[in-house]
Amino acid sequence: MKTSGSLAVVATLALLAGCSTVDGDVAASPDADASAHAHAVLAPASGSDVQGRLSLVGTDYGVRITGQITGLEPGSTHGFHIHQNGDCSAPDASSAGGHFNPAHQPHGRAGVTPHHAGDIANQTANDEGVATVDVTVQDIELGTGGPGDVLGRAIVVHAQPDDYTSQPSGDAGARIACGVITRD
Repeated sequence: MKTSGSLAVVATLALLAGCSTVDGDVAASPDADASAHAHAVLAPASGSDVQGRLSLVGTDYGVRITGQITGLEPGSTHGFHIHQNGDCSAPDASSAGGHFNPAHQPHGRAGVTPHHAGDIANQTANDEGVATVDVTVQDIELGTGGPGDVLGRAIVVHAQPDDYTSQPSGDAGARIACGVITRD
């Protein structure tokens, strides 16, 4: 009897070890399933050439967003937000609406209270005009159906950096790329 109990503990620990982080990556939530994975294909807006593909996964800490954004000016910095509507059909992406803000908070810097749930840190392009995205956004969920769920909403890249203070959107300028968050 003691042996089977010990084996159960060892098996549980081995299973949990498989969910740990590797190279600083955020571990996927143990209860995450296929519905906790999504992507957004960013298409140009406002006459830009900016595009990209982002992957989203639910984690214990929020939603991790990874991928690349191309067609940016080398070394440029850009506002990057989740917007309310999953609609990028307008040529200027205005159809995506305002920032995702289910708690009705003022705009601000992600990770600092108060801020919109859709506020994300600015993204900076490298010397080739490519921004490599790897952020975990707290205060949002993926595929839960709850008030913080971002599935079906849009991710928008702006022409200028977010100043994190101007209301209601950080004075980040034109929307230069937009993509709807959809299930994988």
